[in-house]
Amino acid sequence: MRKPVLFLALPIVTLLAFTRPAEALDLFGWKPFGGEKKTVNAAPSTVEESAATATLKSAGELEAKGDLSAALKAYRGLVKMSGFTSAAAKAQFKIGQILERQGAADDAFKAYSTYTEKYPNGSEFDTVIQSQFGIAKVFLGGQKKKLLGVSVGTRYDRAQVMFGEIVKRAPFHKLAAMSQFNIGQALEKDAKPAEAIAAYQEVISRYPGDAVADDAHYQIGYVRLHETQEGSYDQADRVKARDSFEDFLNRYPTSEKAAQARQNIQTLANVDVKGTADIARYYDKAKNYKAAAIYYSEVISLAPTGTEADYAKKRLGELKSLVGADALRSGPEKAESGAMALARRHALSKVDIASRPDFNGPPINYPFASLPGGAHPQMRTSPIGPVVEPALPTGDPLQNGALPPPLPAGDPLLAPLAPAPKADAPAADDATVPVKPKAAKKK
Repeated sequence: MRKPVLFLALPIVTLLAFTRPAEALDLFGWKPFGGEKKTVNAAPSTVEESAATATLKSAGELEAKGDLSAALKAYRGLVKMSGFTSAAAKAQFKIGQILERQGAADDAFKAYSTYTEKYPNGSEFDTVIQSQFGIAKVFLGGQKKKLLGVSVGTRYDRAQVMFGEIVKRAPFHKLAAMSQFNIGQALEKDAKPAEAIAAYQEVISRYPGDAVADDAHYQIGYVRLHETQEGSYDQADRVKARDSFEDFLNRYPTSEKAAQARQNIQTLANVDVKGTADIARYYDKAKNYKAAAIYYSEVISLAPTGTEADYAKKRLGELKSLVGADALRSGPEKAESGAMALARRHALSKVDIASRPDFNGPPINYPFASLPGGAHPQMRTSPIGPVVEPALPTGDPLQNGALPPPLPAGDPLLAPLAPAPKADAPAADDATVPVKPKAAKKK
């Protein structure tokens, strides 16, 4: 009966023997006093630092011999076992370098991200950011996705994430502004114009003093120009693109891209002129000469010189000779007189009133009695005299013992009563009822 107890006790003793004192009370997930397990980042001892330095040296020798796999394994073991030593930061940096040499750019970027997260004060931090920037540029340049070792598409989305990681971990680095600009580049290449414009706006707002801010200004206009060239017929898009280039020229008149910005503005103006000319020709072909004349005039106002303007001027002269200048003039067909305009307003007001839900029909003129000669009744002009109240009685008849005078026999406000009928005569109401004769007395 004691053997099962012995077998159960041996594993527990073994676990306690090979468990650190700090973890001995965390057996099977049990924590004393209901508290949570907390990791204490204690400073490494001198012995641990010496052992880590020796391991780092051994791994470096393996790397120098060309045994990258063994060196990578040694570096990873050092970071795992002695992650808080100064040698661990160098080992993590070496992991990223070896992965980059092996062609695993994505894994190398992740290893560098671990470095920036765990060792932000490391001596290799600046070099790590530059390495990450170089890897992200490779993906921005068209690094292909790989599925089962086969390239299947570009990784612009991954480049966006990489540059965003750099901006997040090193917002004040010398490459931070360029990284934010490249986020817009990645979104632009990924056919996301609205998101790209927002990324460029972020460059302007966060890094206005950086040299890349002027490129961000220009790129906003370029994205909008590209949208108009890809089939957007919205006039508002062309206006926004032109405003962006004009804003760029106002801010950076001496920029190397100023000439290109002016050319882009002219291109947008030509697009407006061509579109307006096409509309004018459409109405001209449909023989709607008034509308055609309006758009031909707009072509001339947009571009006074040029091929389209010359054609518009020539065609306007032909239309005036064909139908006359009055027929091409915009506005009402015939001028209204004052009486006609007043009658039209009255008619419109009647229509508006008749359309109301509470409309009960036109007003009715009732035939009121009128005085002869069309005279009007005169109002009273003489003042009414003052009202004199009757005198109040001076004595109380009940106090003096005298009785009040008797009331009159009849009420003057009521009709006189009929005389009372005799006792043997039938009532007036019963006059029509026959009277039953009395029976004779028997003798």
